[in-house]
Amino acid sequence: MSFFAIFLALLLEQARPLAPDNPVHGGMQGWVRWVRRTLDAGQRHHGWLVWLAAVVGPAALSAAVYAVLAHWSLLLGFAWLVLVLYLTLGFRQFSHHFTAIREALESGDEAGARAALARWRGVEVHQLPRQELLRHVIEHAVLQAHRHVFGVLVCFVVLALLGLGPAGAVLYRLSEYVSRAWSAKADDPPSEPAQGAAQRAWHWVDAGPVRATALGFAVVGNFEEAVANWRQEARHFSDPNDGILLAATAGAINVRLGGQALGGAGMGPASPVVDGREPQLAHLASVVGLVWRSVVLWLLLLALGTFARLV
Repeated sequence: MSFFAIFLALLLEQARPLAPDNPVHGGMQGWVRWVRRTLDAGQRHHGWLVWLAAVVGPAALSAAVYAVLAHWSLLLGFAWLVLVLYLTLGFRQFSHHFTAIREALESGDEAGARAALARWRGVEVHQLPRQELLRHVIEHAVLQAHRHVFGVLVCFVVLALLGLGPAGAVLYRLSEYVSRAWSAKADDPPSEPAQGAAQRAWHWVDAGPVRATALGFAVVGNFEEAVANWRQEARHFSDPNDGILLAATAGAINVRLGGQALGGAGMGPASPVVDGREPQLAHLASVVGLVWRSVVLWLLLLALGTFARLV
């Protein structure tokens, strides 16, 4: 049932993508803000208490709803799986930015591409050289594809196998959102214990999914180079999870990634440089192909697993 729920949710998301300001996402953001302001008293043990309430609470609720609906009707349980997946995963939640940048570059409008990247990342990039523009587009597109698609799918499948329905999808998406909303760079940052809990929890939640995504990229891309970069370069990144994904991507499509963070020193330390060809416009098409081949790979494996269970 998980395979069919994922397949149908992806089809629905392609046909009718969610608006960025949809009420469900707005409600979840409001919930996270309310929990922090209500429970975050600044004490050390409050950090994990606030995170559990903000993230694990909704995930557990989604599992409880699934259990009740599936008890009464498998069709209702299936519909709930599709609905939650539709709300939590999808290319169209980020791909319009990537598409706008790619179309602008293909038409020779570098100013338009820089403006689109600035809207996407929320920083000024007017002085960014063309190759650095392409590098940042590739890096951010890969990270967003992982966080909006592959990471959600991996967590969903793992917890669904444990009988928890869509809890994994909710857990992953909220963990990622809370790690950003409760960071020190946020407009209204929480206490240090809450910041620390959110960052550590996100690292743990994403540890397995990011390795699955990197493995998928290696399988459908240049396997030897992807694995070699993964082993040699990933540990040098300030965020090991992001480092694994970027290092594997660099090897899979033979492109140089890493370097100065977008926006300069104010955006964080520079990341290590993973050797490869200088970023070119053709690499954007390579990224699209890499992502879609990975989607087909994981759907095929999931379909085979579903078929084996039925047999």
